[in-house]
Amino acid sequence: MAPAWSIEGRYFETCNCEYLCPCISSNITATPTEGNCKVALAFQVDRGSKDGVALDGLSFIVVAHTPGAMGQGSWTVGLIVDDRATAPQADALLAIASGQAGGPMAQLAPLIGKFAGVERRPINFSSSDGKRYAVTAGDLVDQACEAVMGMPDATEPMSIIHTGHPVNAAIALARATRSHIHAFGIDWEDDTSKRNGHFAPFRWQA
Repeated sequence: MAPAWSIEGRYFETCNCEYLCPCISSNITATPTEGNCKVALAFQVDRGSKDGVALDGLSFIVVAHTPGAMGQGSWTVGLIVDDRATAPQADALLAIASGQAGGPMAQLAPLIGKFAGVERRPINFSSSDGKRYAVTAGDLVDQACEAVMGMPDATEPMSIIHTGHPVNAAIALARATRSHIHAFGIDWEDDTSKRNGHFAPFRWQA
């Protein structure tokens, strides 16, 4: 039976943890380096659809805050949807990103204490040479990251594999070159290049 929906593309995130964030290697049981987590996960859908609604070329950003270790729950989560999306496309992205439609994000649903809503903004997602990513979403998010390379002459970034991360079991290590989040009551500002980032391709379906 064909899946009800599928999307694939590119993702990256920055968070307020100092590099290297302990959440991934601890299966979200460790306390974040700042005592709480503020994170924005940006997605560019290259190809995909849900129930016949095409989602090619659209972007969305999941913004979250946890008051302690991520595994303890009480998350506040909001969704920023590309303002180019039609109403049916926005509804499809909300269902996928929230886990309502099943798929990888559904595993996080029990941890969410408050869904803070949906905002529409022009989202500009860009990547350079597979090692640098950036995204802006109006006045809500402006963030970028750069891969951490294992050796000066390395061609691929260092990565963690076999993780429980909902986006991809293998994620590249990166540093946030800038991280500005002001959305859904979640505020974070950093330009030190000392904070954490990750990126990976993703392919979801349900």
